[in-house]
Amino acid sequence: MSKKLWQPDPARIAASNLTKFIATVEARWGVSCPDYAALHQWSVDQSENFWLTLWDFAGVLGDRPDDIVLRNPNQMPGAVFFPNARLNFAENLLRNRGDIPALIFRGETGVKRTLTGEDLYNLVSRLTQAMREAGIQAGDRVAGYLPNLPESIAAMLATANLGAVWSSCSPDFGTQGVLDRFGQIEPKLLFAADQYFYNGRAIDCTERIDEVCKKLPTVQSVVIIPYDTENPVAVKGSAKVGLAQFIEEYDAVEIDFERFEFNHPLYILFSSGTTGVPKCIVHGAGGTLIQHLKDHLLQTDVKPGDRVFYFTTLGWMMWNWLVSGLAAEATLLLYDGSPFYPDGNSLFEFADKSQMTHLGTSAKFIDAAKNANLIPGEIHDLSSIRTLMSTGSPLVPESFDYIYQNIKSDICVSSISGGTDIVGCFVGGNPIGPVWRGEIQAVCLGMDVAVYDDGGQSIVGELGELVCLKPFPSMPVGFWNDAKDERYRAAYFERFPCVWCHGDWVALTENGGMIIQGRSDATLNPGGVRIGTAEIYSQVEQLEAVEEAIAVGQDWEGDARIILFLRLRDGHSLDDVLIDQVKTQIRANLTPRHVPSKILAVPDIPRTKSGKITELAVRDVIHGRVVRNTEALANPGALDHFRDLIELRS
Repeated sequence: MSKKLWQPDPARIAASNLTKFIATVEARWGVSCPDYAALHQWSVDQSENFWLTLWDFAGVLGDRPDDIVLRNPNQMPGAVFFPNARLNFAENLLRNRGDIPALIFRGETGVKRTLTGEDLYNLVSRLTQAMREAGIQAGDRVAGYLPNLPESIAAMLATANLGAVWSSCSPDFGTQGVLDRFGQIEPKLLFAADQYFYNGRAIDCTERIDEVCKKLPTVQSVVIIPYDTENPVAVKGSAKVGLAQFIEEYDAVEIDFERFEFNHPLYILFSSGTTGVPKCIVHGAGGTLIQHLKDHLLQTDVKPGDRVFYFTTLGWMMWNWLVSGLAAEATLLLYDGSPFYPDGNSLFEFADKSQMTHLGTSAKFIDAAKNANLIPGEIHDLSSIRTLMSTGSPLVPESFDYIYQNIKSDICVSSISGGTDIVGCFVGGNPIGPVWRGEIQAVCLGMDVAVYDDGGQSIVGELGELVCLKPFPSMPVGFWNDAKDERYRAAYFERFPCVWCHGDWVALTENGGMIIQGRSDATLNPGGVRIGTAEIYSQVEQLEAVEEAIAVGQDWEGDARIILFLRLRDGHSLDDVLIDQVKTQIRANLTPRHVPSKILAVPDIPRTKSGKITELAVRDVIHGRVVRNTEALANPGALDHFRDLIELRS
């Protein structure tokens, strides 16, 4: 059994939203839920009652007849939640008007902005009027090519208010990467930024915007949002208009929130696109809203007035997830730029000064802070933080240790996992339960998650495929331009009919939590034994010389062998001594089968723009296959380090 690192005290448990929700369930339905496990079991056994209760508990604003909660409950895909309900996504996120901050923004170079609830409401009101005058109607697509600015959120909310569909990517995407995404969905209006900053450098966006618009003939209007309102870049060209000019004719008025069907399209999100043109995944307003309210209120215990932060860009679904914190009446903390500019303390400094209650980041950031020997708990006041969330890749056991030893000892570490596919989480936090070293705390409520072996049988304590056995509200409405749902079905339901197969290689633990060992399509398979890459990373990245690792399988003599690439820290080189250390570390803590056949050093490791390393792209390169969409990578040049390696020919 793994080590228990944290247990909430009785006062914290009593004050939690989850405890209040349990009392609501017990009173309303006459059931007993003495702990989280019992509540979860009820939430999947009585799925319709769970989502109905959550709607009321979260105070969802909308028209909901009580006749049908779930149509076609035994179909997946095909199940429809709240088929007769109507709501407006923006109305639910703009419920907290007044002088309390809704959005607090910090750029890496010191740019600051704060919008109160009233400020945000008024900006959305003016944007709604201007967009309607520009011809935006329900069903139209509006694209954002933007940094993580307050105005980005306002533009999305105005889009949602009109019933149009929002899609976004961050400004570090190159021209082709933008066209691969927006070119498929044919946006009518584009919001873009004049510039952004990264590692202390200003990057002018205006030329790239022109390049993109030349190849997006459907775009009728381009609205330029200034990154720094006090020092904007001049807007040039007749097709572009500055934000201030776009809304100048419109005074803020009370918003007429038209309510749409529960599953009316809200977002188009994109798969990573590292193995081809990105899939365009359509998510509905109601499913997104109620799933995110569950995650915020129950899985991470967000309360009115809390200050919630996630380090993300508009190219990652965690931005969409973060924004929904407004519906939980939280203040959102936005950061844009490098988390290591000017050093690794930037986010912790922001947490200190802003009285952050929920700190969200990637596992790779935690690893980087650990490798940089940062001790933020000693130099920053982090007393306000109750929860630390991590996602993007598995949080290794040693990073759990680092958090409790060097960031804060009294904190709920909620490693979470789900994805763009469901714009939410399958597994995540449990605010009333303990944190076990190296484990995600719990399967999320309402999600009937299991682990299947290759034969489709449920297993516990062994590695297998993460599956979901029953429908849930944030399943995609579908894929864009996939009228018969052929690509949608192939993506998730081809392997196990009527069962969602997510593509993660995982194990359920005896504590009721989960360990994730990476993507199942990236698992290693020497001698027919499947090995998760995260197992290897967790061992070798403990070594002082190793900054980061990536492992792939190479087809070899009718089998597969493990190739391990290491990015070393400054001052270290790969010699026989280090190779022996790596092999000994792996063999002693895992098995001889985990020991790689080849260990090579590389100066960089390719990753997606959301920070995930890309085993599949590296695997293609070492086999001489073409990587079809390098625009999806943050550092595509890193792939060159893996081409035509003479060491892999023997």
